Amino acid sequence: MKIGIIGSGTVAQTLAAGFLAHGHDVTLGTRDTTQLAEFAAGHPKARLGSVAEAASFAEVAVLAVKGTAAIEAVRGAGAGLAGKPVIDATNPIADAPPVDGGLQREFPQPRFVKAFNSVGAACMVDPKLAGGPPTMFIAGDDDGARAAVSRLLAEFGWDVADMGRAVAARAIEPLCMLWCIPGFRDNDWVHAFKLLR
Repeated sequence: MKIGIIGSGTVAQTLAAGFLAHGHDVTLGTRDTTQLAEFAAGHPKARLGSVAEAASFAEVAVLAVKGTAAIEAVRGAGAGLAGKPVIDATNPIADAPPVDGGLQREFPQPRFVKAFNSVGAACMVDPKLAGGPPTMFIAGDDDGARAAVSRLLAEFGWDVADMGRAVAARAIEPLCMLWCIPGFRDNDWVHAFKLLR
């Protein structure tokens, strides 16, 4: 599958490496590709380009930027995200909490699915934890997009808990704060949530 990743930071690079390792084609899109020179040297199959190029390339896109940059990044992607599943790995995009799926309301054409926002980069791809496969909570308005993202998450070793429509993303986002507490308190950054059924 063609994966277009918007971003150049740790999360973008971790997910790009993971998708490449799982046999997908990856284009990373950013305003300044020189930030990814070291990553590209170690991952020669990765393509680099603009945000718009990554969006156009993608069958599934990943938004992996700081929350405060999310709206600008989606605007930069232009029409390239229209109708495509977009994994939204960001956390709240404004000082006030978003209501009823902020990005989806702002940009109705992409099919956003909240995922990867409640765990650190060390566990995003093929997590190996003593308690077994961890749970990734997802939410998004489009059933087909959630199904596509669920398949990719399962490929990465995650148990998926589908929370339904985009409004549920508001409940998923604070999990990032809870996830951070053991890190700041105990310097424990390798953990994830598990939903027991």
